[in-house]
Amino acid sequence: MSSLPDAPLPNRPGEAALNTLAALVQDDLEACNRTIVARMESPVALIPALAAHIVAAGGKRLRPLLTLASARLCGYGVARGETRHVQLAACVEFIHTATLLHDDVVDESALRRGLASANAVFGNKASVLVGDFLFARAFQLMVEDGSLSVLAILSQAAATIAEGEVLQLITQNDLATDEARYLDVIRGKTAALFAAACQVGAVVAGREAAIEAALARYGINLGIAFQLVDDALDYAADQAALGKTVGDDFREGKTTLPVLLAYHAGDAAERAFWERTIAQNEQTPEDLPQAITLIERHHGIEATLARAERFAHEAQAALGCFPPSPLRHALHEAADYTLHRAR
Repeated sequence: MSSLPDAPLPNRPGEAALNTLAALVQDDLEACNRTIVARMESPVALIPALAAHIVAAGGKRLRPLLTLASARLCGYGVARGETRHVQLAACVEFIHTATLLHDDVVDESALRRGLASANAVFGNKASVLVGDFLFARAFQLMVEDGSLSVLAILSQAAATIAEGEVLQLITQNDLATDEARYLDVIRGKTAALFAAACQVGAVVAGREAAIEAALARYGINLGIAFQLVDDALDYAADQAALGKTVGDDFREGKTTLPVLLAYHAGDAAERAFWERTIAQNEQTPEDLPQAITLIERHHGIEATLARAERFAHEAQAALGCFPPSPLRHALHEAADYTLHRAR
């Protein structure tokens, strides 16, 4: 298989922060990409073809970047040329990619990062099975690392992601979902892997429990902010910028925060609209523009982004136990990147 193409980072506000972070761990990131390519290989030709379709589709490698940067921030392998963090960054990317393959099947998504989703190209059965293959590869990398602590953190994250996805399925179409329950969903389906990606960086560096906890706290808050912005963008972005079909969450009846805020603030007629379109999933082509209008009327996007900003600041505060350095600054700025995605 050929090497993965560099993931292009468009020149949008905030992208410079991610470019800086990638530049600081450039050699590690290139090694991680080589590991990903090698571990996608299989004599079953469909597996590397489908895996490459999604892995090489232009993702920014944010989660593996967090593992690489967290390990270096903790002083891992700077003088000794150690590579455990590279293997674990690839592991994190495989877990993430496997969940994307499964999610797109569950959500019947047609686009992923602006391109046709793997299930649209290869079919649902192939996407689910290759997702299983990537999960298996991730666990092979965990076992090869040999650390029970790493295995515990990443396997727990994989289980939590699955729980979050099931919880989202349970709350789908349920307008009685409150904000606390919604946050439970996104902590599980998104933020848990951010937290684990950061925490294992401290583990491989042999740092104390307080440092592990600080990096996990950074990751969980960063992940929550990231998903809040994603949910806002589904009602506020144009399709080309978002890289997926705008309004997917609406069509799937997901009770994301912008919808919940508009529903609870709405009058009887507005609530009836949400009950028809979300709770009963009875929609017409005119309903998405109306949903966007109602969310705008009740400032649902602004309120969701304000919450994202608070979580991003919590992530930044968690880095306070580290001395100033270019890596700490880049991780601090990465939290700002999550917010700039909505601008």
